[in-house]
Amino acid sequence: MKPNGKPSFDPQIFLAKVGEGRTIVDYQKNQKVFSQGDPADAIFYIQDGKVKLTVVSTHGKEAVVGILGAGDFFGEGCLTSQPLRMATAATMSVCEIVRLEKQGMIRVLHDEPAFSELFLAYLLSHNTRLEEDLVDQLFNSSEKRLARVLLLMANFGKEGKPLSVIPQISQETLAEIVGTTRSRVSFFMNRFRKLGLIDYNGGPDGLEVHSSLLSIVLHD
Repeated sequence: MKPNGKPSFDPQIFLAKVGEGRTIVDYQKNQKVFSQGDPADAIFYIQDGKVKLTVVSTHGKEAVVGILGAGDFFGEGCLTSQPLRMATAATMSVCEIVRLEKQGMIRVLHDEPAFSELFLAYLLSHNTRLEEDLVDQLFNSSEKRLARVLLLMANFGKEGKPLSVIPQISQETLAEIVGTTRSRVSFFMNRFRKLGLIDYNGGPDGLEVHSSLLSIVLHD
């Protein structure tokens, strides 16, 4: 209990329940959460599932700029001066996602230090990830970049147990994330499989990523 007699605020309980300014929505695979150019009026939190963020240039070229999973926020640009969505968010699997209205989010950030701490920790972690992504693109080979993407999708390096199997993702999408061609992705995926670093047959059942794949990332 707080000194004023009110129950202590638990951010995880708050994010797990429907309430003022927040709803929980179940999405099917390949369903859009919002599109590039939509009004930026809410922030989202992933309870379960995977979400892909893509951006389309003025010339029509599409790029994958992020793969998010359980415990991640997205759409946080609405908390600044961003009036429209800069990217499209679409589900890669069945998802359970919390939608928090902008004003409600601002209010809870102001009123509840425990939630502010959780959100700040996420933003700092997300910023670090973006810096690592930039270094990865600048200095690492496409093989290392692919290995790192697969490890991140399997939650290696995050709190909790890594996923035994990650949802199916097309080689075209992996190529967009890594910044290489589909044929190169296919070559590396087959190589990882032959080395016993992943279990993958190209089918609809996803793929299993083994911790030994770290050897590709750490190898100079």
